[in-house]
Amino acid sequence: MRTMASTQSSSRWEELRKQASQVENELYLKLVSFSKLGASYSHHEPLTAVGTEGSGSAQAGAESSGRMFETMSLEIEQLMSKLTEVNDAMQEYVNETTETAPTPTMLHILQRHRDILRNYSQEFSKTKSNIKAHRDREDLLGSVRRDISEYKASAGGLNRRTDMYLKENEHLRNSERLTDEAISVAMATKENLTTQRGVFGNIGGRLSGMTSRFPLINSLVQRIQVKKKKDSLILGGVIAVCIILLLLFAF
Repeated sequence: MRTMASTQSSSRWEELRKQASQVENELYLKLVSFSKLGASYSHHEPLTAVGTEGSGSAQAGAESSGRMFETMSLEIEQLMSKLTEVNDAMQEYVNETTETAPTPTMLHILQRHRDILRNYSQEFSKTKSNIKAHRDREDLLGSVRRDISEYKASAGGLNRRTDMYLKENEHLRNSERLTDEAISVAMATKENLTTQRGVFGNIGGRLSGMTSRFPLINSLVQRIQVKKKKDSLILGGVIAVCIILLLLFAF
């Protein structure tokens, strides 16, 4: 019976050792992947350095990395909790060993598994802290980038309104300039007409003066005009008589 109990106890110990080794291997692989994720965060290009065209893909990549970080953190914490339970079970097994004192080998194995768990916990905490620091930094830079984009958008709208006002002001200035030119042309035309009126007035005055000074010339001119009128009347009468005679002879 003692031999059977000893065999069962030994098989339990071996089973716990296998479980601990299996969980440690899984935890090791997860930590390696987690460390690579942390390295990718360290070498990740900040969002503020990404151009406008690539900001969408950079944002999507950051969100994907964030989901991967949460998932891997949860998986590692679950494995560490499982390894802690296995180590506690091994400790209970050592404490329950009453027939024979625990061998130095068992104590060494238990201590080694505890050291592995402690090292993995420290490495996980360190990597997780670094990743969180990088994520916080990217969130801050992303917030700054969004603020800058919003400011540029509002400034762009203000610049467009300013350009519209400047163009409208330029149109008004052009209209004022054309109006001034039209007024200047009108004033010049008015001055020319006034000058011509004065010239014609002077000419009329001179002619009146000449006729008043030389009455014979005025009388001669009047006679010539009267004669022209008589000649015109006579010529008209002759033409009328001829036409009447022609009509009479024709009919």
